[in-house]
Amino acid sequence: MAARNLISAEDISKSYGHEPLLAKVSLGVSEAERVGIVGRNGAGKSTLLRLLAREESADSGRVTMGNDVRLGFLRQADSFPPEVTVREAVIGDQEAHEWATEARIREVLEGLLGGHDDRILARTLGTMSGGERRRVDLARLLIADLDVLLLDEPTNHLDVEVIAWLADHLKSRNRLSVLVVTHDRWFLDEVCSDMWEVVDGGVEEYEGGYSAYVLSKAERERQAAVTEQRRSMLIRKELAWLRRGPPARTTKPKFRIDAANALIEAEPPPRNNVELMSFAGARLGKTVYEVKDAELSIGEKVLVDRFTLSIGPGERLGILGSNGVGKTTLMRLLVGEVSATRGKVVTGVTVKPAYLSQALEELDPTWRVLEAVEQVAMRVDLGKGRELSASQLCERLGFGSGAQWTPVGDLSGGERRRLQLTRLLMGGPNVLLLDEPTNDFDVETLSALEDLLDGFAGSIIVISHDRYFLERVCDDFVCLLGDLAVLSLTGGVEQYLTLLARTRGAQPGGASEPAAPRSAANEREARKEMQRLERQIARLDKAEAQLHVKIADVAADFEAARELNDQLRELRVEREAAEEAWLLLAE
Repeated sequence: MAARNLISAEDISKSYGHEPLLAKVSLGVSEAERVGIVGRNGAGKSTLLRLLAREESADSGRVTMGNDVRLGFLRQADSFPPEVTVREAVIGDQEAHEWATEARIREVLEGLLGGHDDRILARTLGTMSGGERRRVDLARLLIADLDVLLLDEPTNHLDVEVIAWLADHLKSRNRLSVLVVTHDRWFLDEVCSDMWEVVDGGVEEYEGGYSAYVLSKAERERQAAVTEQRRSMLIRKELAWLRRGPPARTTKPKFRIDAANALIEAEPPPRNNVELMSFAGARLGKTVYEVKDAELSIGEKVLVDRFTLSIGPGERLGILGSNGVGKTTLMRLLVGEVSATRGKVVTGVTVKPAYLSQALEELDPTWRVLEAVEQVAMRVDLGKGRELSASQLCERLGFGSGAQWTPVGDLSGGERRRLQLTRLLMGGPNVLLLDEPTNDFDVETLSALEDLLDGFAGSIIVISHDRYFLERVCDDFVCLLGDLAVLSLTGGVEQYLTLLARTRGAQPGGASEPAAPRSAANEREARKEMQRLERQIARLDKAEAQLHVKIADVAADFEAARELNDQLRELRVEREAAEEAWLLLAE
């Protein structure tokens, strides 16, 4: 039986100025369809959602919807008054006995809000952060019995674990149709079975999730024999990364990918880690940051206790953790904005850091974009003979030749964020510390940023809720679970989500269960041993990186390279044993 058609758009057009944002677009939404919508900022993605929801009228054409279709719309900002409670916003006037017996409602409240007791439901929205309000708005929609759910940037301000829960929940709603505008490419791959790209006033349709979209787009460009421009090269580079990544990334495409594979036969890996680490070592020396037996506090609250962390030249480290556990404070410790209450922090003498904080810097609103960047420098040296002018770097990060003359005062929040990052990069740092760098970036700008970071010959430390960006940019991960420790993650984001679920006594997306009682003394001893193993693993990682550099230096000397490779094998055996011991203690 053919899937029921829920929404149809026929030749719809919409303009807000002289140029049409959407021109004669026709498309439909069927039952159980999962569509991801991508495109550059300002291309018309949110406008398309509003037209399909019939919140706005098209200038021409028409949108039709079945009379019995139940639709929910998550906008980029909620409209709740500050005095409204969580109970009023999510459940309305239903009595407890009416909703508490509904398994789906309990699951949503537990997954998004952490439970459904009076302490949680009685909070007023005016006392909540942007991320908490986002969860409330999502919960309001997910407890409803809907046919179509339109989501405009649903993952903004959400933690990695909440995004993973949301993806699992949507996949479990078999009959629900979902249209989602987001720059979170992991979420698109996990949830969507089709993609729409809003480009040049039209909508191009692709089968599969984000990985399939990249493959198919590369295939279309090959068939059209497009000129090899920079934008095409970015797509090819991302395609190469996707195809070399986990096999699961390529299971969704339903079309022939042989031609797309031909595009990357000669494409090198996105970055040469050995080469970059060697060059970074020359720029940074042996030490970047060494934190030894440190305690980190805010006022009377201890965030992290007696932790050790070593970051070497060329390392790319992702920091994971829920809101409020101390990720940003840890980053501020590294750049010297806060001090450790105990222990020692050593910064390499050659370190030249650039810190992208979540706060937007204040700039003269009358400056033009290019002028604001040239105030820092006219040209930036990226290393290995590569150099960009201020205008070229602006263009790489989404400010085209016309946009470079836009007054700073006219920029949106996302554009100001991009300008802040551009100015930091223009300063020629050798260490980048990025706190939520992807907020409000479109997919194309994210790809351009990743391409730029691929060639960055220095150390990179990232806090982000964007899982795709983290896995794309970072090679190593640590996490803060709120238990006063900083843990090294050999298994990346997946291991973090598993540890978090165990810490909370639940499986991802499930309800909490009481943890088994443990001896406090045994736990202290286990944690002490884990910290010792983490220091050992960090030393072994550093030694391995140094061996890679040495091997690259003596590549022409077979005998010397063979001896170093033997040392490398022994070191890896030792590290694997330490990692296995750590995992056993963690469990």
